[in-house]
Amino acid sequence: MAAAMEARLVRPAAATRGATSVRRLMWGGERHHLCGFGRQFRVGVRRPPAPARVWAAHGPDAGNGSVESSGKPRRGDDKWEVRADGGRRSGSTNAVAAPVLTTVKRVFTFGKGNSEGHKGMKTLLGGKGANLAEMASIGLSVPPGFTISTDACQEYRDNGKQIPMGLWDEVLDGLTAVEQDMGTALGDPSRPLLLSVRSGAAISMPGMMDTVLNLGLNDEVVTGLAARSGERFAYDSYRRFLDMFGDVVSHDSRPRCSVLSLLFGIVIFLSKETYLFPIHHSYLKRAFRQLFLRVMGIPHSLFEEKLEDLKAAKGVEMDADLTAADLKELVAEYKKVYMEAKGEQFPSDPKKQLYLAVLAVFDSWDSPRAIKYRSINQITGLKGTAVNVQCMVFGNMGETSGTGVLFTRNPSTGEKKLFGEFLINAQGEDVVAGIRTPEDLDTMKRCMPEAYEELVENCCILEKHYKDMMDIEFTVQENRLWMLQCRSGKRTGKGAVKIAVDMVNEGLVEIRSAIKMVEPGHLDQLLHPQFEDPAAYKDKVIATGLAASPGAAVGQVVFSADDAEAWHAQGKSVILVRTETSPEDVGGMHAATGILTATGGMTSHAAVVARGWGKCCVSACSDIRVNDAEKVVIVGDRIIQEGEWLSLNGSTGEAILGKQPLSPPALSADLGTFMSWVDQIRQLKVMANADTPGDALTARNNGAEGIGLCRTEHMFFASDERIKAVRQMIMAASVDQRKTALDLLLPYQRSDFEGIFRAMDGLPVTIRLLDPPLHEFLPEGDVEEIVTQLASDIGMTEDEVFSRIEKLSEVNPMLGFRGCRLGISYPELTEMQACAIFEAAISMTDQGFRVLPEIMVPLELGHQVSVIRRTAEKVFSAMGTSISYKVGTMIEIPRAALVADEIAEQAEFFSFGTNDLTQMTFGYSRDDVGKFLPIYLSNGILQSDPFEVLDQKGVGQLIKLATERGRSARPDLKVDLWEYVESMVENLLPLHFLLRLDWIMSHAHHSGCFFKLSFKILGDSCYLVTKLGCSIHIGHLGCFPTLGPHCKASSGTSCCLRKIQRMYSNLNCSRFFQGRALPSLFWKGTSLFTKPR
Repeated sequence: MAAAMEARLVRPAAATRGATSVRRLMWGGERHHLCGFGRQFRVGVRRPPAPARVWAAHGPDAGNGSVESSGKPRRGDDKWEVRADGGRRSGSTNAVAAPVLTTVKRVFTFGKGNSEGHKGMKTLLGGKGANLAEMASIGLSVPPGFTISTDACQEYRDNGKQIPMGLWDEVLDGLTAVEQDMGTALGDPSRPLLLSVRSGAAISMPGMMDTVLNLGLNDEVVTGLAARSGERFAYDSYRRFLDMFGDVVSHDSRPRCSVLSLLFGIVIFLSKETYLFPIHHSYLKRAFRQLFLRVMGIPHSLFEEKLEDLKAAKGVEMDADLTAADLKELVAEYKKVYMEAKGEQFPSDPKKQLYLAVLAVFDSWDSPRAIKYRSINQITGLKGTAVNVQCMVFGNMGETSGTGVLFTRNPSTGEKKLFGEFLINAQGEDVVAGIRTPEDLDTMKRCMPEAYEELVENCCILEKHYKDMMDIEFTVQENRLWMLQCRSGKRTGKGAVKIAVDMVNEGLVEIRSAIKMVEPGHLDQLLHPQFEDPAAYKDKVIATGLAASPGAAVGQVVFSADDAEAWHAQGKSVILVRTETSPEDVGGMHAATGILTATGGMTSHAAVVARGWGKCCVSACSDIRVNDAEKVVIVGDRIIQEGEWLSLNGSTGEAILGKQPLSPPALSADLGTFMSWVDQIRQLKVMANADTPGDALTARNNGAEGIGLCRTEHMFFASDERIKAVRQMIMAASVDQRKTALDLLLPYQRSDFEGIFRAMDGLPVTIRLLDPPLHEFLPEGDVEEIVTQLASDIGMTEDEVFSRIEKLSEVNPMLGFRGCRLGISYPELTEMQACAIFEAAISMTDQGFRVLPEIMVPLELGHQVSVIRRTAEKVFSAMGTSISYKVGTMIEIPRAALVADEIAEQAEFFSFGTNDLTQMTFGYSRDDVGKFLPIYLSNGILQSDPFEVLDQKGVGQLIKLATERGRSARPDLKVDLWEYVESMVENLLPLHFLLRLDWIMSHAHHSGCFFKLSFKILGDSCYLVTKLGCSIHIGHLGCFPTLGPHCKASSGTSCCLRKIQRMYSNLNCSRFFQGRALPSLFWKGTSLFTKPR
């Protein structure tokens, strides 16, 4: 090992006075160094020196103003003064930074009726900063402060996390303005100014980024503060500041550590071979601990331990019971924690504290929790966070002070009544962190009546000004009210609808504005049962997977479809737990209250079927292991037996132990009013996915205006007799045997089509011929009994049946014997389905129903059109009448897109199946993509899941090409886009103008939450569909199946299908067209699909 590794210690000459010593070690050709500040070490890859510069222009930590080759600040507590020319000069050196001229304003002040910002500047100032400026400008009592813009944060991040040139000068100018407003000064014990430093992005990310309160305290300032406000208050504020500063600011998100360097440090830490490293092992252990704490920050628990120890020693339970002397002692302990963890004294210079706090808030934008939150909520395109620096006001100055949070209306019910919490003698984080149990606002009304009345008045002012229900943070300092924050309040679905309706009735908002206040997810909540109190079960969550189908489900665990059906027949509620599901499980899936699978994805079988039925489903729950043989599911060290109670939250993907209480969906009169407004405004129509007469009726009751996809294969699973007939058809060795089996299926298909046409009287129905691979109809698992029965039914031996099954098995069935390939190989199959469609259509027409059938052939077309048309003529001749119909095809494979002009010679419409087309284009199996896609996304190989957001460069170009070529051959070709695509609502509606879109496809039973995830695909491919002018069909959307009776009683108020129609009205035309003339639109009553331009 010695021959392979060179280890030596070198002490280089210092570049300047006081420069850091460097210990270099050469290992494997890569140079590392340990840089020590006192007892602290940083392990990192050595970088080439940056050009020398004077740090005074960048921050207060210049280390006596010395020029450092690394360009980084060194530790020091020097004071700084402002030169007349705008530059800065260190108090202990003559090094001077020249004034920096900037043309872009990056610091905006607010307070005392004057603000440099306003509520429309959220992108630049963040939501918090913009609203602080707005509240100050309309005359509310807002503590003075300033906001550092998101542009500055972006510059900081783009500059390798170095503070931008000149920004610190602007910050100090903002600080001067605050000091003049308040008549105080940062760091002045006689007139102490304390600050809060808080984050604020353009989109609210509650709790995801960092905050520092009480900044500006040190041993001298706390003495002055104590003289003015009392020792207990002063030292309580000081210990809070030490805790928060240590946890937030001491975190170094810019470590000079490569992964290899950190591993090298671990080797040092673990190694006992001190002859390689002539440093004592205990010293290395301490150094490595400091390295870890520098990278990770000082855990809050280290400070909390000291607090709990002190309370135990003093015999008290509450923080408020500690005396001033106790808090002094606690401050000393907190300083020791900082020193032991960081290897340096707590910084006493208030300007240095401010500098470090600003950088900490900038850095928190890239914290793991913030990144994860943005990923989960699909927040993209933001520059970073703004930083709000504000004069502190104190709710912990005694019984005449307090702090609180409120909503101007009840966020759960929508009731017009202040809803919030208040704590006397506390600071804001006490309410949020739950350190003390807060009281309701009636306590404030009794104890501080004048402040309460002002607060009520301010709430009315803010509601009228913002025209929305507001979430407000406030503090009362010695009976004076201060407003600290306001923003649009989060609310439940029930609350959102009531607030919207009430505000219209109050004359506060227009109907169009009220519709914008209700999000798709709000209606989703109204249409699914929900848990009564999600917070109550948080400690019982045992696993988390994909939120595949929303809602809440509670039942007893079963592991097979047969058991699910059997238990359901006994009146039991069951949760079907499977490694994965197949069509064979369909009966059990229908019987189950909820479905939990260990594998699969958002478009897996379980997810698709569950959404189609409005059932709660959690898929891809990789934390569980299902043992079907033992009938147990293993989660970590916990074993759940068959029959145990389990709860599922399909909106969050949580699997919860035990039987959690549910609240059923309730449809209110307010929802009926709200939906009537939607119907007055909407232009967009919605079609449904429906495969049975029951589905079609539910879809119609829920507002569907046609069926965009009827999958005939789903009809075959409706009963054992139908599956048996399908299997007989598949096993048939001759055409005669196959026709015999098809004759058994014909009445079933005809009856189903009659029911669908009856339900859709006067509305179009698009029917897809048999598409899935035949293997999906074959038996799985223990098949001996099924094979024996099948052999008996078709007159074959069991060996012949097994041989036939073996011949039909495929390595990759999704690319095999499916779609029109079935119809080409077995034309009698296409004839049977076409015959059933035409006979049903004529029968319903004769009964007075208006029927509009459209037949869609999967994958390709070929001679299938001639088979369909030949069958139509036979039926028309036999029944003595005829009907109008259309024939089209699905474009799901790349070659079909490339030869679309040839296909369009016979096809009257195209349907693009985006999931299959994506699967074929990328070569990804959508059922297995979850195994590697997260890695692709985290490494930036893909920017988004192609099954959620349409790939414009590949799949999108195929759609574009196919549409152009198809319309070159058939100018009146109709084009629609459908599939289980996700991520779409917010961006589809602008396209309605651009596309002349009048149809989208949904599902009879699905909740709108899926639709909320279903629109981004079109927003991301706006340039594409704008040129194509195509209609769009999407699945699934609809209503929870148990709401059927409510739908009739409330005149369609449960119409979840109209969620998209409602969302249309959220469109602000001027935003997209900026005053230009809008293109002509298709209104209600126009043709089924958009016409080509």
